[in-house]
Amino acid sequence: MSRITITFDKLKGAGKKALIPFITAGDPGKGYTVPLMHALVEAGADIIELGVPFSDPMADGPVIQRASERALANKVGLKDVLVMVAEFRRTNTGTPVVLMGYANPIERMGYEAFAQEAKAAGVDGVLTVDIPPEESNGVADVFKANDLDPIFLLSPTTPESRVEQVAKAAGGFVYYVSLKGVTGAANLDTDEVAKKIAMIRGHCALPVGVGFGIRDAQTAEAVARIADAVVVGSRIVNEIETAPENEVVNRVKYLVVTLRRGVDAATK
Repeated sequence: MSRITITFDKLKGAGKKALIPFITAGDPGKGYTVPLMHALVEAGADIIELGVPFSDPMADGPVIQRASERALANKVGLKDVLVMVAEFRRTNTGTPVVLMGYANPIERMGYEAFAQEAKAAGVDGVLTVDIPPEESNGVADVFKANDLDPIFLLSPTTPESRVEQVAKAAGGFVYYVSLKGVTGAANLDTDEVAKKIAMIRGHCALPVGVGFGIRDAQTAEAVARIADAVVVGSRIVNEIETAPENEVVNRVKYLVVTLRRGVDAATK
């Protein structure tokens, strides 16, 4: 059983929902990523989503695009990200880590080689935005053979037939993108999200995480009332971008503490 599944099972048993914060590896500098990962856990993160820097992050809005640009300027690539995860694992063996990125860096390394190195580093899941379920045959199998959960995105325009495809290929949890558009968009409609989640659950037994448009404790609480997990990315990355470097870790930790309170308020 994967760390992701164990985490969701424990939370369900305790009547709680998961908080999944996102940061981009190498932003604002190489030396910040592992301390930030530990700070996220201390602040209440259940799972960490770690972005792999990429030059053309098509699903990401300007905030996370700039984070990738900063990380690439710091010469952070996929192998560096795996080293960071391995360093994090020296003192944290329980918190699941999901890599979020794009196919090109993995293809360059080779899917089998990547999967083996990711497993050895302590990665638990992989969300590859531009490998949809229709094109995941073989890839998802390689990931699963190396104890990596393949995680897929679902959106407001995803038809039921595609949800069924995702349910067959996915592991760990499924990630519902609550808005049309890129990360960092606004105008979250929780009623519409709730309807979509009900449809997804009719076809997929995995936990459903919801991301995009979650900015504060209030929106985190609203989403936690209808989903199994709350994913927050752009708001955290914006904090990293705007904080003085000597305050980055503390600012992020404070923000995630407030998000945790919002998530927990949904189940009180």
